[in-house]
Amino acid sequence: MVNLEEDSTLSKPRMNRVPNDAENAHSSSIESCPSLRDVHSINPAQLMARIESYNGREKKGISDVRRTFCLFVTFDLLFITLLWIIELNVKGGIETTLEKEVLQYDYSSSYFDIFLLAVFRFKVLTLAYAMCRLRHWWAIAFTTAVTSAFLLAKVIISQLFSQGAFGYVLPIISFILAWIETWFLDFKVLPQEAEEENRFLIAQNASERAALLDPGVLSDGQFYSPPESVAGSDEDSEEKQDSEKPVI
Repeated sequence: MVNLEEDSTLSKPRMNRVPNDAENAHSSSIESCPSLRDVHSINPAQLMARIESYNGREKKGISDVRRTFCLFVTFDLLFITLLWIIELNVKGGIETTLEKEVLQYDYSSSYFDIFLLAVFRFKVLTLAYAMCRLRHWWAIAFTTAVTSAFLLAKVIISQLFSQGAFGYVLPIISFILAWIETWFLDFKVLPQEAEEENRFLIAQNASERAALLDPGVLSDGQFYSPPESVAGSDEDSEEKQDSEKPVI
């Protein structure tokens, strides 16, 4: 009998210890996890701040990476113009060489067409990607194809290589700049803008879902408290008298 009582007394603490450990683990896991109300109170503000930042970018009218592309297109035109002016000075003066290359244009010896090719790229690309904000590669593909075909034909047919270093410099630089513009638009501008647009849509959808799940702040009209009764009123005295009556 003594052994049974001792076993029973020993088993009770063990049985009590297991539920207590389970309750402690459950309570600690609940305390470690944030509540849904805390998540909804934090996430919508962050999402709205992100959406406002995207809206601010939209108000700018043009993204930063697209602005960089337009600046590079402008640099292309100015650099080719600078090289052409240097070539005019090297040949014996701007006025006489300009009259010879523009008014007496010769496809095999003039550099004026390379300058016009840079102007053509500048006008088409700024019109398509700065003013119309095109999100497709067909405009840059058109300008690069025209530039490449024209320069290849000019190098093969014309006599530019016999006119010194500029016979190599202007066609090669014009060709390289056109392909750098194509690479920059196709691998930097369009993918980055598409990624930013996807992020904006995801943030907007998440904010809408959070607004639907969040119960919101309760208004003052949703709370109602009955008016307090005045101490010593007739109703209190009647209730007191009813409670003091003996039960028959």
